[in-house]
Amino acid sequence: MRRFGIVLLATLALAACTPPPPTVGPDGKPLPRVYRISKGDTAEVQFRMLDSVNSLRRAKGAPDLKLNSQLTAAAATHSRDMSVQNRPWHFGSDGSSPVTRVQRAGYNGTMKGENISETYETELETLAAWMEKSDTRNVILDPGARDLGFSWFQEPGGKIWWTLITGAPSSFQTAGAL
Repeated sequence: MRRFGIVLLATLALAACTPPPPTVGPDGKPLPRVYRISKGDTAEVQFRMLDSVNSLRRAKGAPDLKLNSQLTAAAATHSRDMSVQNRPWHFGSDGSSPVTRVQRAGYNGTMKGENISETYETELETLAAWMEKSDTRNVILDPGARDLGFSWFQEPGGKIWWTLITGAPSSFQTAGAL
């Protein structure tokens, strides 16, 4: 009986060390884990995106972007609005276009492009997905862009609405830049 007790305790101890099996979806693939972003992570997430975008741009010979507060404000407004509308699209619930939102935010330059996404993925996974499609990749790599706005809205359930906006300051003048 004593041996049985020792074996039972050893078995229970080993079972406690085994991680729980991953939760899988109907397709047999592991379900994504919710990526939570706290308010204190804002600068870290934005600069991680900026650094990653600039690395991709350098590899293609495009100049670095700098984070712009007006474009970021326009991105934040649109991310929240997409959540309210419960659909990823480029027009606001008031019918506003990306250009209108950038102007409302006080950006005096030219809006170059906007990428949006509805996902549970990290900012870098979202960037990788944008790089897979030519239209969203072109926004990121546009050699005429100099400014970046990047923000998101995360719903309580974890869904994240991402918005990335590029622009060129009005004082920036080169062939093809504006």
